[in-house]
Amino acid sequence: MLCLRQVCLLTLRRYQARALCSDVLLSQINGCTHEDEVFNLVGRNKARLSEKHVGIALNMLWQLQKKRPFLSRTSDYVRNHSQFLALCVLAENKVELMEDEVIVDTLYSILRLNVEDHVSLTKVLVTEAWKRLERLSLPCLSKFSLCLYKQHRHFSPIIGQVAHIVDTKLDSIQDIRILSVLMISISEVITESFRDRLLHKAEQLLEEELEVHFNYARRILQFLQNVKLRYHPVLEKCNRIFLKSASHLDIHSISHIFGLYEQLGFGSAEFRLIAKQLLSEAIDDYYDPETFAKLFFSLGPLAGPKVRERLLITAVNMAEEFSSHQILMILKTMQKMKCRNSHLLKKMASVLHKHLGSYHVLQLVKLTQYLVVLHCQDVELFAKLKMLLLGYLKSSVIPADTAAVIRVLAMLPSFQVEEMIINKAAAALPQCRLHHLNCIATALIKWNHHGQFHWQNSSELCAKLLQKLNDCAFQRLQKANNLNLLLEELPYVNGEWFEEVLNEETLAMCQHLIDQITWANVLPLSFFLIKSEHRCPALFDRIASVTVENIDKILTSEIYFILFLFSALNYDPPDNEEFFKSCIQHLTSNLSHLENYHLVLLGHVLAMAGYFPPVLITTIFNVSFLSKLDAELKVLPDTVKQRVHSSLMKLNRAVCLECPEFHIPWFHEPYCQRVFHNSMSQINAQRQHIHRMLTEILGGSHYSRVSVLTPYYYEIDFECVLDVNKKPLSYMAQNIALGSVGDIPLRHDFKDEGRKALPPGAQRIALEFLDSKAFSKDYSRHLKGEPAVKKRHLEMLGYRVVQIPHFEWNSMVLSTKSEQLEYLRQQLYGIQ
Repeated sequence: MLCLRQVCLLTLRRYQARALCSDVLLSQINGCTHEDEVFNLVGRNKARLSEKHVGIALNMLWQLQKKRPFLSRTSDYVRNHSQFLALCVLAENKVELMEDEVIVDTLYSILRLNVEDHVSLTKVLVTEAWKRLERLSLPCLSKFSLCLYKQHRHFSPIIGQVAHIVDTKLDSIQDIRILSVLMISISEVITESFRDRLLHKAEQLLEEELEVHFNYARRILQFLQNVKLRYHPVLEKCNRIFLKSASHLDIHSISHIFGLYEQLGFGSAEFRLIAKQLLSEAIDDYYDPETFAKLFFSLGPLAGPKVRERLLITAVNMAEEFSSHQILMILKTMQKMKCRNSHLLKKMASVLHKHLGSYHVLQLVKLTQYLVVLHCQDVELFAKLKMLLLGYLKSSVIPADTAAVIRVLAMLPSFQVEEMIINKAAAALPQCRLHHLNCIATALIKWNHHGQFHWQNSSELCAKLLQKLNDCAFQRLQKANNLNLLLEELPYVNGEWFEEVLNEETLAMCQHLIDQITWANVLPLSFFLIKSEHRCPALFDRIASVTVENIDKILTSEIYFILFLFSALNYDPPDNEEFFKSCIQHLTSNLSHLENYHLVLLGHVLAMAGYFPPVLITTIFNVSFLSKLDAELKVLPDTVKQRVHSSLMKLNRAVCLECPEFHIPWFHEPYCQRVFHNSMSQINAQRQHIHRMLTEILGGSHYSRVSVLTPYYYEIDFECVLDVNKKPLSYMAQNIALGSVGDIPLRHDFKDEGRKALPPGAQRIALEFLDSKAFSKDYSRHLKGEPAVKKRHLEMLGYRVVQIPHFEWNSMVLSTKSEQLEYLRQQLYGIQ
């Protein structure tokens, strides 16, 4: 017994000594400050390393790399070290002994060290974690799902099981970090209802947690992009988190956020302003190709002239170092900036030759588009692109790729169409969506118009293909039984072919599915109707009633587009007052949710309809507001900037004319003078013809003026003055000098004559020729909102307004000169 007791004590002492030694070793590993220290410890203690030591050692190697700046990391050195390979073998042998968290941490660490997916340790760790999937804690499950996502296992059965576990445990998740990782990991395998539950949970946690790290918000955006959903409440919450975390954002985060915003169609002027400031202050810190490409992408569209020039010079100097992806990013940004810097473009083109083989088909399509739009002159580069695109087209079996290649081939200069292209298009048609059919139709019409078919019977073949294409489009429309799915296809369909062939059929199908209109799809339906420019009473009335019934469910930013539809197309629904009152009340209660420039656009749309909410008007016409607006406009795209400037001017004009009680001054005189000074007043043949007839009716050219600027800067085609007896008054008699080109007088400013008072009973007449742009495109040919407002305002300025619709002037009824003269005389003198 004594001997046995001594043996047991000896064994226990050895075990305790080993445990103590192990604890010391664990502390030593955790205390390492360099990878070589870890490798030395592993080399000296290989026989004593437990599964826990191995896991901690691999994790420590990643933590040490993580602390270094991205460009200073030495992952290659670590992966190729003999002791790292030894650690991997030990980990593989001890994987079944590892705790759940150690397995997942080890997998995460080796993936972050860029160990390949096919390495046996990676496979073993994934398999072992999969076996234990049901028992993993939520933090552990989240980290494991992130590992699977990094391995691009988006549709793997394991991800399906992870999604099922998340579905059952969703209510118990109270950490936005855990939820955000799980959301992006399972985004490809979830249903719409599960997607909505995840978003609702994320929205709740974003609201409840006081401090949310910007990375968690960025993952939520990534989830929205993955599921292709633009959900404004979450977008706005994430944007507020980014604004609060601005001081912690680096170039990588900012460029990623901008990229996600672009894909989601979301913009924040405030975030743009902060990003511009941060990046401009640190512009000298970005000297390597990767970070500079991200800087160019993020700052280029926001930069002023001096910073822009610095970016362009640096891009030229760094061109040779750019990767294929970085060149694509630079060219895309140049297109966005509308920058055709010949030196940079030539440099990019010369470097591109060696990268062409690394692009996949859709990247080549984008690349070709950027080069064409930027007016690249490298003939050899275009020849190579053409050969690559044709090669992809020959082997393509995906309809979307076929349509994309055909669309971009049609953009190439002096392109000779091969019969193979027509055959590939014909084969793809039955599987194409409306957008793809639109791409192919546009290319065929362009090639046919420019005579780019050069084989026998090519025109006949093209005509047959277009007919087949039309038939496929009609069949696709006729089979539509889900309005939401139809509306998903329509944003990408436009142009001559759609307008002439499909527009009316599409409207008819929308009417057929009118019962499926809900608060959730009134926005995309409004977008389509705005684009189509058709007044469809049944659809408009349904949109109005659904909006009023569900006003609290519709986002504030979406109300603007619904109102724009009714104002721009000048349509009053049956309960017009209730509709506008409901929308205005909802908007004015939520003005803080809109950006400053959105408020201006909203104010203009409401003014078109004759509504001037005091809260909105006083908010906009405030010195502080206008100062903030000026700052925002500096970082907005030029097209948006011009639209906002124009809308603010029109709103200012409308308030001055229609609501003098607000005492808002007219402060757009300099803006209007710049606009009209920079524009060339073109008097087309139609207006010249009308002017000659007007001269004949009035008795001379000195009785009328052409292209006249009124107070508040409306431009009218013709102006004349009739006295109380309806006889024309001569401008020459009032000592007004009339400049002219030929027999057509030049544009006149209302200041030319000091806006002299008219004789008693005299009447100033504005005569306007209205072309097709002034009317809706349906059979009603109803006057649109803008020309209707112009008529209203001109009447307030004392004019009698005579509008000549193009369809009346060009009709068979007025086919002779005498009939046109009589028509003009009746309009001018008010003879019925």
